[in-house]
Amino acid sequence: MAALVLADAGPLVAALRRRDRQHAWARAQLAARPAPLLTCEAVLSEAFYLLEGVAGGRDALAALVERGLLEVRFDFQDEREATLRLLRKYADLPMSFADACLVRMSEMHRDSRVFTLDHDFTAYRRNGRERIPLIAPW
Repeated sequence: MAALVLADAGPLVAALRRRDRQHAWARAQLAARPAPLLTCEAVLSEAFYLLEGVAGGRDALAALVERGLLEVRFDFQDEREATLRLLRKYADLPMSFADACLVRMSEMHRDSRVFTLDHDFTAYRRNGRERIPLIAPW
């Protein structure tokens, strides 16, 4: 079974914004990954915001969700304590709420990889000390 892919906002936006410098890479990665990619509501919120000025971008993101290619599988209320612990631990970076949710998801899904453009994921650790496997262009 293939590793689960946890999607961050950056590559989703890059895949849907033709002028993004990572557009080709992000599109190729999306095409190569089995559906669904998992994410959290905070990532969707960031991505919808960043696609606000992109013609058809928000509709394209909504279509990924509607077609089941992107699924929200994180409940902050259930993971509140662990997520807030991560935000406190990485306050010096600072860690975004979306990043904290994705790190927590990577702890919950040991066989996962985070699909990201965010270099901060190289500093984050799951379960306190483990590197998070990434799908990144660098």
